[in-house]
Amino acid sequence: MSKNTEIKFVGQPIFKQIVNLVDAVNIQGLIKKHNSDHYYKAFKSKIHLITMLFGILSRCDSMTEICEGLRALGGKLNHLGLEKAPAKSTACDGLRKRNNIFFEDLYFSLVKKYQSFLSDSRTFGLTFKEVLLIDSTTIRLFSDILKGVGRNPKGDGKKKGGLKVHMLIDAVQSVGRFIKITAAKVHDKNFLKSLELISHSMIVFDKAYNYYHQFALWIQKQVFFVTRLKKGAVYTVVEVTRKHYRKKGIAKVLSDEIIELEYHPEDETGKKQTKVKKKLRLRKVCYQDERNRYYEFLANNFEITAEEVAFLYKKRWGIEILFKKMKQNFQLHYFYGENENAIRTQVWCTLIAQLLLTVIQKIAQTKKAFSVVAS
Repeated sequence: MSKNTEIKFVGQPIFKQIVNLVDAVNIQGLIKKHNSDHYYKAFKSKIHLITMLFGILSRCDSMTEICEGLRALGGKLNHLGLEKAPAKSTACDGLRKRNNIFFEDLYFSLVKKYQSFLSDSRTFGLTFKEVLLIDSTTIRLFSDILKGVGRNPKGDGKKKGGLKVHMLIDAVQSVGRFIKITAAKVHDKNFLKSLELISHSMIVFDKAYNYYHQFALWIQKQVFFVTRLKKGAVYTVVEVTRKHYRKKGIAKVLSDEIIELEYHPEDETGKKQTKVKKKLRLRKVCYQDERNRYYEFLANNFEITAEEVAFLYKKRWGIEILFKKMKQNFQLHYFYGENENAIRTQVWCTLIAQLLLTVIQKIAQTKKAFSVVAS
């Protein structure tokens, strides 16, 4: 029986085949667009990318370890398009100064190229144009490069710096469609202002993103959402359409209500109009899962069933898994540079590595876990 070379990845080193996936997009066009090779005679943009991917996939802890690892390969670098391993000072200089926007643009070009290939055929039996999931993850830094989040430590302790990766993914794909990297102190709800959503799409997110003014704008555009009600939220029950009693060990809808909340609208500059109040009519679904955990969901779609509201929120776990893969399988607790541009570049290259490995996993048609493929 002949070997299936496309699935088994025989003949060439795996890392070379991962790098080859990048050539599916016009990388030279991106280099020209961002002028990212200007001032760099030896450490070109693609060499920078290969260096970063080598360090990320090899789980290197520092730029020194990356350069030494490439140097140890000796004459085997020609298949990657490298004449020799970059010097540490050259690599560090490029990481510090080459604008991370080039790597951001490259990531989204790769997403656009491979998103149809990575799509799952499941539509969940729902009639929305698309189901999108939103969440964020915080990456702590041991220096004050980016402002930290949370309470100040007691005594002489200093709050750690950090950044936050906000991500929007399609529920039938496993890669980020829209990503924004901010300082950790930036509130989650500000991410919602950046989104351009089409009518009749469904967005699912956690209660940290509750933003009533934005909800009102979405209702006008017929953009639907499912989230959780914040504790202490003040509202008035307009109508109870469904009511059930709790029963241990059984997942069921406990109530389905129409409620009204008051909020302060914002002007064109984003400033809250404290003297003005408007009412927002939403749907509140109370749900108990099979482990007796209690949830209160908010939605603006009154046509789908209460069970579908709970089902949609359960799909949000998909983006949690994506963040878990990123943090567990890649070095995001060691950074190769100390300025903000270097850190952002490493995060974008990590996302590129995760995307390419996801493509490899699907091409190989393997049932092995992502962590096994990544190792």
